[in-house]
Formats: sequence, structure tokens, C-alpha cells
Amino acid sequence: MNTQHKPTYISLFSSAGVGCYGFKMAGFDCIATNELLERRLNIQRYNQKCKYPGGYICGDITQEQTKKLLYDQLELWKAKEHLSRVDVVIATPPCQGMSIANQKKTDTEIVRNSLVVESIKIIQKINPRFFVFENVPAFMKTICTDLDGTNKSIADAIERSLGQEYSYAARIINFKNYGACSSRQRTVVIGVSKDYADSISPLELYPDLLPERTLREVIGDMKPLKEFGEIDPTDIYHAFRIYPEHMRAWIADLKEGQSAFENPDDNKKPHQIINGEIVINKQKNHDKYKRQYWDKVGPCIHTRNDLLASQNTIHPSDDRVFSIREIMRMMTVPESFRWVDRDPDTLNQLPEKEKRAFLKKEETKIRQSLGEAVPTAIFHSIAEKIADALAHPPLPTLEINKIIAANHLSDAEALKEFLTENPLDLTFSTLSRIAELSNTNRTETAAFFTSKTLITEMMKTLPVSEQETVRILEPSVGVGNFIPFILKKFEGKNLQLDIVDIDSASLELAKILLQKYHVPDTCTIRYINDDFLLHDFPDRYDYVIGNPPFFKLKASDPRLPLYRLEAKNKNTSNICSFFLEKSLRLAKYVALVFPKFLLNTPEFSTTRAELAQKSVDAILDFGEKGFPGILVETIAIFINNLAAPANTRVFSLTHRLHLTQPQAYIFDPKLPYWIIYRNQLFDSVCRKLDFDVFEVFRDRQLTNKLLSSSGELRVLKSRNLSDDGKEILDIPGYDSYISYAAAKPLSVFQYLDAPNVYLTPNMTYKPRMMKKPPHCVVNGSLAILIPKGGIVPTEKQLAYFSSEEYRAFYQIARNFQTRSLNVDACSVFFYGLLRDEARPAPEKFDTSVQLSFL
Repeated sequence: MNTQHKPTYISLFSSAGVGCYGFKMAGFDCIATNELLERRLNIQRYNQKCKYPGGYICGDITQEQTKKLLYDQLELWKAKEHLSRVDVVIATPPCQGMSIANQKKTDTEIVRNSLVVESIKIIQKINPRFFVFENVPAFMKTICTDLDGTNKSIADAIERSLGQEYSYAARIINFKNYGACSSRQRTVVIGVSKDYADSISPLELYPDLLPERTLREVIGDMKPLKEFGEIDPTDIYHAFRIYPEHMRAWIADLKEGQSAFENPDDNKKPHQIINGEIVINKQKNHDKYKRQYWDKVGPCIHTRNDLLASQNTIHPSDDRVFSIREIMRMMTVPESFRWVDRDPDTLNQLPEKEKRAFLKKEETKIRQSLGEAVPTAIFHSIAEKIADALAHPPLPTLEINKIIAANHLSDAEALKEFLTENPLDLTFSTLSRIAELSNTNRTETAAFFTSKTLITEMMKTLPVSEQETVRILEPSVGVGNFIPFILKKFEGKNLQLDIVDIDSASLELAKILLQKYHVPDTCTIRYINDDFLLHDFPDRYDYVIGNPPFFKLKASDPRLPLYRLEAKNKNTSNICSFFLEKSLRLAKYVALVFPKFLLNTPEFSTTRAELAQKSVDAILDFGEKGFPGILVETIAIFINNLAAPANTRVFSLTHRLHLTQPQAYIFDPKLPYWIIYRNQLFDSVCRKLDFDVFEVFRDRQLTNKLLSSSGELRVLKSRNLSDDGKEILDIPGYDSYISYAAAKPLSVFQYLDAPNVYLTPNMTYKPRMMKKPPHCVVNGSLAILIPKGGIVPTEKQLAYFSSEEYRAFYQIARNFQTRSLNVDACSVFFYGLLRDEARPAPEKFDTSVQLSFL
């Protein structure tokens, strides 16, 4: 962050600025604020939101001249304030079903929710460190016309345009749970630039859960107003709004929670007199003419909060609607907020007649602005959290290592003391990173730091049980990186959290760190220092959530036979497999980080067969982005143990690709392993090919120590195969040789002059195939393919393996892996040969699936 100025923000569709006043309260400078209506923008001027007059931008933000004013203001800040980057862009665009600019347009011409898309474009251009959207509960599902002209959900539009640069989360929150005395559900989307995302997660920026406040607590101390037009002499905004006097009889006898339509006397029900007869008004909503409760949270504040006939507007005991001041308190708008250019003391000293004239002129505008506003406390809380994140930017690993070295934190006792005292006033996230990097046993126990980006995506995907009490087990907690996210995800629940680690030092560090984190009173944490795989858990859990270790046990390890006792997959020695199986025995729902090779390697075929019988709700593919600095591909898998297989959501963080398709389609047992990105292209190629026609051999003995720059036998390597697979390339400085005597004991020697075997590179998305030349051997960078049944591939078939179509197919067949790309006994299946055109294609590949490529 630029230390020369306070944190900054831009507010779009800001109305009177009630919500984003919270950013001003948190010490932010407003670079620019945009609003369509001048009278509302003037309210922001009265509150001195912007440092420079040009920051108040009145106009339609879809128009180029309006956007130019915004961008000109940015340039001014760069010149005068040395601004390097905007900190926050707030956008609260109206979310219309369709553009109303021309209702005569055809369905194909209608541009949907252009204001939302315009906000996305502006965020793209400005590239702030953070962004915030606030809108209706259905916001993310609402259809918009995206920048590419296609109609898609707003969620897809945000992902397509902003997902590459931001980690973001969308939550539907009720204002009443976060400080406001007003029950209203809204969607809040928060995005964090990727260069901050491993220091602060968007989930951590949401307001903290607070106890609900009743109307008695919020406005119960205010002066009762009994007379029509009565104005509190100490507060002009606390006044009895006048309405037709005959209507008072309709509400005078109401008890809390009653509607005037419940009056037994028709004269006291809302009505009209037509031709001398009482005609009862239609009761379209149950909350019209309804008196509120003193000891319940306040209602949703609508724009027509000035009418008895509107929704939930009647005071709990006075015969009137809520006053402006009462609504301000309910909406957490501070008394310092100004609606006009005169201070409250001046207004309160006006003669009664002038006060009435003032209210007649201003009241409707003020009430409408309040009805459209985000409670100030909501944005104030978000602003304070963002300000704190900006004040503590992410420390690079090099700096953290310097702190570790300077404070001798490789010593366990020194580390505990440092974490307890926190002498450098570091954030919880940085302390966790220090604890992880200081752990000298982390390589042995595979206790690597789980990035916040990874955990954020997992928490976004994880469903929340409707139960009031939830039991969760974290099976390998390390220093506790998952715990704050679990607490946030399940806030408001009675949470029983068991956290386990085999390493007592790590568990002690987790305990120290969590003492610095606000653990709610509704959460009970039990620390278990034991081997998760051998510990006896007498009860079942609602969830098992975590990141188990990934490493293979040695055959001599005495734990291996113990772990295998209850395991169904006894073909692997990888400890993560045993964690997964035990988690499934313990919990209704399992969400675990796992090596990506679960998808395809032969050693996990038994595991895949077991999981295929359960409901795999989602697979998140992190590629190599899950663990910073660790070259391992990971996924997160979400398994509903109580449901039958249905649809599976797949999300690739590296390709920004979202799919939702039938589980049976991507787990097709006719294929050798799971194809999570299977699509119509994949299926169209499948129809052209006969599969499972080769066996594979890959050398594991011919090491570089045996090679030389000259010798009797040539050793072919992957780069020696031309891109089209038609020739062997000579590459000076790369070509290698081996002596006949050194080659003869090797397994690959059996193929020295084999007449009908073929070569293809390992570790590539540019497959090609050629017949192996005689009198040479290959190292492990090339696989040898042996046709089954004496098949001899034609030149046309060999050429197909280097075609663009097959290469696109092959990426999908290999699940876009970047490691584990060797051609093995499973993946060789997909080296299929073009089928005889006279032979009908099999009916085994179902293409009935709906995809969304972003």
C-alpha cells in the first residue's frame, strides 16, 4: 500500500452514500462516487465524502462521458496524491431483469443487467486491490448479457472477467445478524486481488456475527410521539409523520404483531366508503398496517417506509410509522451523517413552522434513501477489515525466513514464546506461516502450509448443514490453517470441533495461535494428540474437513499393516488413501485435499470404484496452485456419504473452467479412470477410435549415469521425436549413447530390434507416435507401445496422434495434469486407432451433458 495517503475507494451507484459512509468512518478517502440523481449526490457532498470536487460524478455510468469523469479523477489522484493503485471499488448496481431502455426489443436484442456488467468492466479497468458488490439475494443467479454478448448468470460473468485476477466469495447475509436492527437478506460479493489472497481471504472480510438487537434495545429510549405532527424538540428527525386522521382508528387498538385487517369491527379495518357502504381494502400482504414488536428485531426497511399501508412500518406502541431517526438507528446510520447542508443543532433551533416546512420538503427523499441503503455498520465492518489487511500486506517467504532466523524460531520453545508474545505485531496469517516454516519436521510429516486461496475455494464449495449443532473433525490440523475458515463458514451454529494431529508440537502451536483468534462462545474445540488412523473415535461426525499428509510409507514401516487392516484399497502405501477411507467411515460429509493422481493412477482404481458408489458433489482442481513452492498437483474432493450419485461440479483454478455434469458420465466404468473434463469434443473423438489396443513399457533403469555423448547404441529421448512423429531428430549436445554391454542387462534391451513396437513421449500434451527404429534403446522420457493382437497401425493412424484434434482430446483424457503425465497402464488406453469407417461406432459414449466453458 502507498503509505503517502489513507486507503482509498470508489463507490458506484452510491445513492445518498449511507452504506459507503462506513468507509469514510474507517478512515478511507473517497476518490470518486457515482450516482444518477443529483439530489442524492448532494447528500454525499454535505458529508464531505470526496477530497476533490470532481469526485462527485452525477450521470449514467454506462455513458462514455460519465466514465471519462471517473477515469479523469483517477488520473488527478495519481498526479496530486501519487496514487499507485485504488484500494477498493464498491458497486451496488440496480439488478433489473432486463434493460428497460427499449421494451420493444426482441428477446435476442435485450441487454440484461447492463449496469452489473458495466461494474465488472470498470473493476477490470481500474484493477483495485479489493472489490465489493452488494445486491439482491438472487444476484449471482440472475442472468446478464456479458461482455462477449452472450447471456449467462452474473456469477459466470464475474468468474469469466475477474476470476483470473481475484479470489472472491459470495454470501447471502441477513443484516440483522451483523449489527443492524433490520431483517433483510442481501448478497455481498467480496473480491481480493491474487497478490493479497494468500494473506487475506475474502471470507475473512465479511462482518463478524453479532447478537440480534431488538427494537427496544435500539429505539426504546427515544421520546414517545403521540400527537399528529409532533416533533422532538431535541431532534428534528424524530417526528410523527402525519397521515389522514381517520386511519388512526384502524391501528389505535392493535397489539404488537397484529394487523389492522384483524380488527373485528369493519369500521376499524382499512376500507373505503363507496356509495355509503364500507368496502374493505384488499389485503395483498400480511404485513400491511401491522404493528411491530418491541422485543424482536426490526423489519426490513423499504423505500415507502412513510406509509401505514406499506410493509411493517408501524411503531410498536405509538400510532405512527417509524421516524427518520428511528430508521437511522435501525440502519446503523450515525448521528454525524448529514442529510442537508445545515447541522442538526441549527435545524433543532428552527421555529415549529419552519421545521414542518423542512420535513415536508426533505422527508420523502431521506426515507427513500434509507430504504435503498446498506446499513452503515455492514460496510464499516468490511472497511475496517480491509484497512487492517492493507496495513499488514503479505510478507514474502524470504522476509518470513529472515524473521525466523533473527528470532531463532527453529527452536521449539523460542517459537512458542514468539507466537504467544507476537512482538512484531504480526497478523494471524503471518504467524501461521511462521509456525509452518519454522517446523523442521514438516518434510518428514508432509505438514505443508495450506494456502488461503485453496481453503477459500473449499469453503465456498462446502454445503452447510441446517442442523443447529454441527460436529466437525479436522484429521490433520497442523498449525490450524483451516480452523478460522471453518468457524466463519459455520458461524451461528453450535459447533463441536475436534482437531487432531500426530505431532504434539504442531498441535501446541495451533492451540497458541487459536488463542489469538476470536473463537465464538458457540464453538467448543477439543485437541487430540494422536495418530488419526489409529485413534478410536466412538461417535460419527457431520463433517471431516482438512488436508491430510501425502507420502508413501516404506514397506518396512510397522504402521502399514495396521493402516491396511480396515482399508479397502490395499494396493497403495500412500497415507492419504488411509485418511480418506477412515474419514468416510466417520462422517456424513467429507471434504479433503488430495493428490490429483487419485483421478487416474492404477494404485487408486479400488478407491475410485468405491467413491463412484457415493455422491461426489464436487471436485476442485488446484493444479500446482494449492501449495506455494511445492511441485505437487492437488484436488479437493467433496463426498456426501448419505446421498446417491447425481451431478458433480468440477472447477479448475488453473483453467478457470466450471462444469456440472452427471457423475456417472465422468466416472464412466467403460473408461479406465475418471475424466472430469469430459465433453462433446472428447466424445466425438471417442467415436472415431478403437481403444485399449496397446500395452506400454517405460524404462526405469537407464539413468544419465549410463549415458555418454558417443557409443555403440543410440539412446532416443523425447525431443528426438519430431513434432509430427515422422522422423528422428539429431540434436547436438542432447543426443546420447550407451555401450552394448551396459545396455544388455536392462529391461529395455528386449526391444532393441523389436519389429513392431512404437514410441511416444511421456510428460507432454503434444503426443505423437512413430515406429521404433532398429538397433537403439530409449530412456524413460519415451514410452514403448506394443500393439495387441498383431495390429499394425497405418501411416494415417500414426499421423492422427500428432493432429490438433487428438492433442485437444488427449488433454481432456489426461485431466489437464501437469505432473503424472507418464504413459502408464491406465492412460495407454487412450492411444486408440482410427476405426474402420465401414464398422459402426459403439453406443457406449453418452454425450447428453450441459457444459459451461468460461
